Amino acid sequence: MRPSGRKLSEPRPISIETGVTRHAEGSCLIRVGDTHVICTATIEDKPPPFLKNTGLGWVTAEYGMLPRATNTRTRREAAAGKQSGRTQEIQRLIGRALRAGVDRSALGERQIVVDCDVIQADGGTRCASITGGWVALRLAVDRLLKTGAIVSDPIVDHVAAVSCGIYAGQPVLDLDYVEDSQAGTDGNFVMTGRNRLIEVQMSAEGATFSRAEMEELLGLAEAGCAALVAAQRAAVGR
Repeated sequence: MRPSGRKLSEPRPISIETGVTRHAEGSCLIRVGDTHVICTATIEDKPPPFLKNTGLGWVTAEYGMLPRATNTRTRREAAAGKQSGRTQEIQRLIGRALRAGVDRSALGERQIVVDCDVIQADGGTRCASITGGWVALRLAVDRLLKTGAIVSDPIVDHVAAVSCGIYAGQPVLDLDYVEDSQAGTDGNFVMTGRNRLIEVQMSAEGATFSRAEMEELLGLAEAGCAALVAAQRAAVGR
């Protein structure tokens, strides 16, 4: 029995509320169980310098966690004077994941920055950030299309992410913090709406895993990402 009482293949409740900030071109609050993340997308009318005069756009991301997003206070990284390695790794993952669903030539020479701010954490914050970040990105791109700034839709597919792992000897979907902290194997799966893989992060935290177990986790991830994509569709209407 999982601590939450969920079945092995049961994800946490998912909700996505759009338009949660006044100024951002796209925004949402995604809740995956007790993990809550505010995602905003900002359109900048010029690309980063390394893409100047290439005709290509760029999507990048920044990630952060509020001090009391967890059960004990975490010092603000700004106060420490630098980002942690974990933060840098996560925001690079979010950026890579979102770019995989974008035709950068159709986006044109502009940049969209997706900010993911964790206001409450209970495991899977990077996965929730990717899933909610896509919604914010979708809404920002819709604004570009509506104003005529671009003529064709640069978003080629949905992008969502979910965690899976082996907890108490059983493959389970969508780990919360209690499960994640005790899992023998932990993995994050980033996928498109067409079940194409973007990135897989898997590691043996306390016990090695077999190929058969990895394939079972992948099957769970496909079902989990399908549920997240359905929530994205419901939030943005497509």
